[in-house]
Amino acid sequence: MTGHEFGFELRVCAWAEQRWRPEGDDVPRIVARQLGTRNRRWDTVVVEVDPEGLAQRRRFGEQRLDSDLLHVVRHAPADWQYYRDALPHPGYPWRYVRAAVHQAADRGVVETRRNGNKIELRRKWPYPDWVERIVAIENKPDLDASAADALADQLERDVALGLADEVWLATESDGDVERALLTEIPVEAGILAFDDGAASVEWLPQSLDADATGTRITDRPSGGAFDQSAAGFEYVDADWKADKRLELAERAYERGWRSYVDTMRPDCRHFRVVEADHGYVPRCAAKQREQTAAECSGSCPEYEPEPPAWRQRGWPIEGGPGATVRDVLSERRDRQR
Repeated sequence: MTGHEFGFELRVCAWAEQRWRPEGDDVPRIVARQLGTRNRRWDTVVVEVDPEGLAQRRRFGEQRLDSDLLHVVRHAPADWQYYRDALPHPGYPWRYVRAAVHQAADRGVVETRRNGNKIELRRKWPYPDWVERIVAIENKPDLDASAADALADQLERDVALGLADEVWLATESDGDVERALLTEIPVEAGILAFDDGAASVEWLPQSLDADATGTRITDRPSGGAFDQSAAGFEYVDADWKADKRLELAERAYERGWRSYVDTMRPDCRHFRVVEADHGYVPRCAAKQREQTAAECSGSCPEYEPEPPAWRQRGWPIEGGPGATVRDVLSERRDRQR
């Protein structure tokens, strides 16, 4: 047992990186955490990928391509063409497209030239179809009645929208998960139970139609025996979902799940990484336990910067345990990618 959701979340990510899928053949994948849309953020995201497509995606660099850059690289022509003729109308002013074209050229993912007063572009490589499926996992180690009720509402919204191909709930259990709690969860969502690092499937999910029009639930009745008000909803077209799925995959490609170190303080003399069930997790030597991301900050009363002697090699830019932790986690992220 980890004692907090952050530690459990890291363990789920490490497990998914090594053993996904829980039922069926192993598939190539990228695992990330804390990704989603403006209205919904998932704890763990598994992007199942096509290996050949992923290899072609590497040509475009390690950084993500945001929505503006995707609009450029996906529609860039094979031969020189005026950018307004080559790219479909984005639904916003062309000056922003022109800025994205220049940014794409600076990143080296398209080529540009001037023909009189016009900016022409052509692609360097076709953008690959590298994303196979997207799986969303909600992590809740201490699943009780109130948590199950709140998660049921979130998972119902995920199922209705159908942005992910599968939706799972991951929880911690030292035995059978209480069936009364699981009845609150939508039948379309899968359930994973973790016990000492081993995961068992309590319920298999239904595959959602990510290519179809989705339903966004905007308002729910407040509840109660006499509440007969209708839920509010709106339809979301398949094109919007396809664009968001690709943006999610791009962010997952850039960040992975080890990016937690970017919001913590590995330069503290008490910061450690220790081996857990399926990977390394942070631990605080001062607290003698695994710390949360919120606790590990400059405002922590136990925070002490690394002594300069620890950073003698290239101090303060390089060297020292904190820099080593960052380098190791970054290398592991690159290796997985």
